[in-house]
Amino acid sequence: MTQAAESKGTSGAAGAGMKEYWRWEESRWHHPSIDWREGQILSAGVDVGSVSSQAAVMVDGVLFAYSSMRTGSSSPDSARRAMLWALEGTGLTVDELHYVVGTGYGRVNVPFAHKTITEIHCHARGGNFMYGDRVRTILDMGGQDCKAIRCDDRGKVLAFQMNDKCAAGTGRGMEVFADLLQVPIAQVGPLSLTVAEEPPPVSSTCVVFAKSEASGLLRKGWPRERVLAAYCGAMARRVVALLERVGVEREFAITGGIAKNAGVVQRIERELGFASMKSDVDSQLAGALGAALLGLGLEQKRRASSEGVNA
Repeated sequence: MTQAAESKGTSGAAGAGMKEYWRWEESRWHHPSIDWREGQILSAGVDVGSVSSQAAVMVDGVLFAYSSMRTGSSSPDSARRAMLWALEGTGLTVDELHYVVGTGYGRVNVPFAHKTITEIHCHARGGNFMYGDRVRTILDMGGQDCKAIRCDDRGKVLAFQMNDKCAAGTGRGMEVFADLLQVPIAQVGPLSLTVAEEPPPVSSTCVVFAKSEASGLLRKGWPRERVLAAYCGAMARRVVALLERVGVEREFAITGGIAKNAGVVQRIERELGFASMKSDVDSQLAGALGAALLGLGLEQKRRASSEGVNA
């Protein structure tokens, strides 16, 4: 991408001046030198997750615009807001898109989608786009769950595993801890890495009990960075166990919001004994990107079929 994304702030007020430590940065971007009017196929993907929603727009398979924002109380409204924010200032409208794919938990509620596809397939295809055809294992650490996906060189899903716990190992769990410890969510990972020695991980796998356990550690005099290190370490151990069940390979990448948390990522890499692959593309866009790419392929097939009928 050739220009910085436009962002919204990470903190705000929830009435009476209360700081929202959980609030992460929302962003949007569009390519400054692509004229979408010259494109043959305009495809898009909308990933409506439990915590965040992303829209990605492609012109002939090249990323043209995207947005990433908080999911609201209504999945259809969240899908519309994400797409409209991605298209803002481009002159392109939703009606001019040739094919739109909905994915994520709210995929059936994307009102302008031509088709819905599961987030597992979309993350595999999006991960292939972001990290290249060498990637073989993708860990999607989302707002509500974690998925370990094995894929081939085309981004086709070969196997997958999902966590069977609640939000303790996800983005929502991290938001709860950010508020509990009054640490802005973007600083949680870096702060957790400042400990001189790794503490034992929190034992609870439910976010409610993990929060209670963390509160107890604070009362015992643990500093915030030590509590965060214990929680990030617990998250890392749980997802590494998930990866081992699916069969993790060294060509490994992390998608989703937690991929931005260095405290969790570095501990996962330490447990595995090798580093994850990196990309210049926002890790939260994998699902929407994969949906847009799958939409491109579906539109190509539709046109080929139409030409065959008319021949």
